[in-house]
Amino acid sequence: MAKTYKALLAADMDFTLLSPGEDVPEGNKEAIKALKNAGVAFTIATGRSSFLVGKFAENLGIEVPIITSNGASLFDAGTRKHLVSRDFEDQKIRSLLRLLMDKEADATLYSDEGIFFCPKSSRKYFVEGYNEGVEPAKQSPIIDIDRRFPELDKIPAFNKILLIRPDKEVADIFLSDPELVLISSGPGLYDVMCKGVSKGNALLELADYLGVPSDNTFAIGDSDNDLPMIESAKYGIAVGNATDEIKKAAAYVSADYNSLGFAKAVYDFVIPLTEKFS
Repeated sequence: MAKTYKALLAADMDFTLLSPGEDVPEGNKEAIKALKNAGVAFTIATGRSSFLVGKFAENLGIEVPIITSNGASLFDAGTRKHLVSRDFEDQKIRSLLRLLMDKEADATLYSDEGIFFCPKSSRKYFVEGYNEGVEPAKQSPIIDIDRRFPELDKIPAFNKILLIRPDKEVADIFLSDPELVLISSGPGLYDVMCKGVSKGNALLELADYLGVPSDNTFAIGDSDNDLPMIESAKYGIAVGNATDEIKKAAAYVSADYNSLGFAKAVYDFVIPLTEKFS
């Protein structure tokens, strides 16, 4: 019989649950255990690739699918399989790749086959850092691509493009494309997905999958790409370092992430509310 939960909390990772490149603080780990004891499903909702969340899911004992690629996929870390992946159409991604190559953009692409780096990508160090200390079978494949790649007979399906400090021309092309959504995920970082993809839509999809009423959903975050899930959840939460827009949309504002703002929100807001849920 499938496990039942009375509520669902989705948390952004970087600058909400942890500092980029570091482990989850012990205080936040204890808060996650408290959520489980209270019958609340906990998951991560991140812009990261599915390949960059496995060790966190294992360390935190996450039992439910994880929201990755900024909502483009629901990933089961236990089986290492995507339950959902909303990918770019083949011809669309080929045309975008040609553009990125022509403009020498700092771009990284996410696929269920690995993480792909354009020649000017500056993100490889982050993935290499994650792979250190991770057993080979669970490391992220790192694939370099060049100008010939878009012309290959067969290329992988991709669900997200990460742009770092794109020039105005490139940003404007992505922003003006009605088939795409471009959203900031941090200073100088921009996520590109198919239209309709967001952490908010993925949160509601996951709640439905788990049988959790939408009125029993929580989300906590700090950046613009978290806004859809802060607004979609019944109870949105902002950490103290969140943008003004996130704070404005939130039902509760906690302490800064580096002062265990996540844990404070769990103990002072989430658990007291869920005690009233039937």
